[in-house]
Amino acid sequence: MSGLPRSSHALVTGGGRGIGRAIASALVQAGATVTVLGRNRETLDNAVALGAAHFAAVADVADQASVSAAIAQAAGRQPIDILIANAGAAESAPFGKSDAALFARMMDINFMGVVHAAQAVLPGMVERRRGRIVAVASTAGLKGYAYVSAYAAAKHAVIGLVRSLALETAKSGVTVNAVCPGFTETDLLEGSIDNIMRKTGRSREQATAELAKHNPQGRLVASSEVADAVLWLCGEGASSVTGQAIAVAGGEI
Repeated sequence: MSGLPRSSHALVTGGGRGIGRAIASALVQAGATVTVLGRNRETLDNAVALGAAHFAAVADVADQASVSAAIAQAAGRQPIDILIANAGAAESAPFGKSDAALFARMMDINFMGVVHAAQAVLPGMVERRRGRIVAVASTAGLKGYAYVSAYAAAKHAVIGLVRSLALETAKSGVTVNAVCPGFTETDLLEGSIDNIMRKTGRSREQATAELAKHNPQGRLVASSEVADAVLWLCGEGASSVTGQAIAVAGGEI
C-alpha cells in the first residue's frame, strides 16, 4: 500500500470518538498532521491528549458558518489535504412516526454536514491540485433497513453526492469516495443496542446478536477495519479510485 502524500494535513469531522477517532489515530500513525472537529470540546481534547490527533476544532457540522470558520482556522495552520467527513447520527422510528423534524435532523447532520465540510475544503484542494475527500456513509447508503428511513435516505444522499462530486473533480487532482461500514463496534451502536433492549426486553447479548446477524461473517465490524479502508483511499496508490462507495461489512452488500 502506498503511503500518504508527504506532510499531509487531515481534518476528521466527528473525530473525537468512535470510527472518527479510529480514523484520526490511523492517520496520525501514517504520518499526517490531524485536526479533529466536533461539538464536544472535552472529547476532542481527550483525543489530542491521547495522541489520536494534533489539534481540535469545535463546530457543529449542521451549521455551515460554524464549520466554515473552524475549517478556515485549521487551514490557516496548514492547508487541508484530506477531509474525512465522518460526523453523523442515527435515530430510529417507524416511517409513520418519523416526522419532518426527524428527517430534517438526519439530513442536516448526515448529509448537509458532508456538504458543508466539502465546500469549505474543496476550493483549496482544487487550487493546489491535490486532495482526498472521504465520506463515512453506511451500508444504509447502499440498501434499506426497516425503522431508519430518515437515516437511510440521508446516507443514500451522501453516496449520490460522492458520485457526482467525483465526476466534477476528476481532472483536478482530488478524489472523492465513501466508505460504508456495516454495524460497527462504537458508542453510537451501543445506543442502538440499548434501544433494542428497551423496546424488546432482550438481553444485551441478544440485542448485539440481532445486529451482528446482518453481517454474513456473524460479527460486528471493528472501527480499525473502517480506518484501514479510509487510509488506503487517502494514500497515493488510490489516485485512480474516485466516486466509489466501499462497503466494510463482511459481505453484507
